Amino acid sequence: MIKIGIVDDQDMVRDSLKILLSTQEDFEVVGIGSDGYEALKLVDTMHPDVLLLDIRMPIMDGVEATSILKVRSPQTSIIILTTFDDDEYVLNAIRNGASGYLLKSAAMDELAKAIRTVYEGGSLMTPEIATKAFRMFSEIVKNNDKRRTANKASFEFPINLNKTELEIISQIGKGLSNKEIAKVLDLKEGTVRNYISDILQKTGLRDRTQVAIFAVRHNLD
Repeated sequence: MIKIGIVDDQDMVRDSLKILLSTQEDFEVVGIGSDGYEALKLVDTMHPDVLLLDIRMPIMDGVEATSILKVRSPQTSIIILTTFDDDEYVLNAIRNGASGYLLKSAAMDELAKAIRTVYEGGSLMTPEIATKAFRMFSEIVKNNDKRRTANKASFEFPINLNKTELEIISQIGKGLSNKEIAKVLDLKEGTVRNYISDILQKTGLRDRTQVAIFAVRHNLD
């Protein structure tokens, strides 16, 4: 059963999503909220697997809430909900750790597929947003490299990554979900998740997106 939280400042949107998602046999809506602060409380108390988070809300918007939530509950996957293609907001949310975004006008089957995708460790972005996100992260890497050069310091490739961890990084760089990686490497999905946790600790990277960039940067994809 996939536990889902819904946070949106519009009553009609929250209620509609709750009704629609409750029709899916493998979904359970465990809580709802109307702003970023309520999102923090919901995640702290109900521990949803997936959080549907409105990007524009009073008190605390989805971008700021995502940044805090990914520190406090990194295992919760976040899907940003928006009424339009707001690239700046979406990109910042993804930079903060969101797994992707959907328009609120998305059909039920598209929403259900998105939830199952991020629950299995995948991400969802339109090609346009994916391209912009990659450019944004590449620019961040370049800027970091310049700062390291200025400080006469350089990035050292973690020599303590084992063969399996390198293979998993490679598969993440190719865009595979945890379930797909498990199938390719003949591992259990839980084992893949454990390996990814170790990879994040060893590399100092924050999330799956940064691991993908790491893979591309070091020709591991």
